[in-house]
Amino acid sequence: MASTVAPSLFDPLAWRPSSDGAPALSRSEMLRYLGYSGQELDQDLQQRIEDAAAAVVADARICGTRRVFPVDASALDEQGEPCIALEGTCVRLRGRDIFRHLKDARYAALICCTLGMQTERRLRAMGAGDALDAALYDAACSAYAEDAVEILDADTREAGLANGLNANWRFSCGYGDCPLDAQPAILAALNAQRLCGITATPTNLLLPSKSITCVIGLFEGPVHDAQTRPTCSICRLRPSCAFRARGTTCYQKASAH
Repeated sequence: MASTVAPSLFDPLAWRPSSDGAPALSRSEMLRYLGYSGQELDQDLQQRIEDAAAAVVADARICGTRRVFPVDASALDEQGEPCIALEGTCVRLRGRDIFRHLKDARYAALICCTLGMQTERRLRAMGAGDALDAALYDAACSAYAEDAVEILDADTREAGLANGLNANWRFSCGYGDCPLDAQPAILAALNAQRLCGITATPTNLLLPSKSITCVIGLFEGPVHDAQTRPTCSICRLRPSCAFRARGTTCYQKASAH
């Protein structure tokens, strides 16, 4: 994992890694996105996997940003229900799951990360070509976006500890009952369009599509659930989840790179 990429947890971070500071693309994570479960891979397929991974690394223009805000757990949403407000922003995070995640936090770190528009353009162009190559490239993009945001996640934890703060796991809109409609406010709070070129569509999906936003709680004192990961029981996509159908989960990292 990369070393600290920002001088201070409380300084706004705009991160564009150099070529030697970019993450390695996890082949095992790429295979997990493809539904690999130990099948034998012939030489031709292995080469196509390597070609797709190399193309994504060449195309990606990784960019990320992070800001840390005080948490207000006394806020109410439009229906009078408790929600999480981030002070100094228009961000209001609704839902029981995100409320439990952040209600005792002193601060919240908002993070976004993207692979950029070049991968987006390649994804769209490949949609009209070979279906396997398109699937391999898409899986490589998904894995690489996760690899990139992991660096910012780890840096946030390291910087938090340097400030006497403990972090829980990163939570994204769409987990549990936290709706996607917070995405525009999150992007605005991060100035993500100017810094990273990330916008939200009218249906609150991110563009470029291989982009991630998330929030990490930072606590003064122990965090009892710091190592607790998200569970399928809180996910609205549980009935139709392709990962569950394959006996795994979207948050279960591959064991090796």
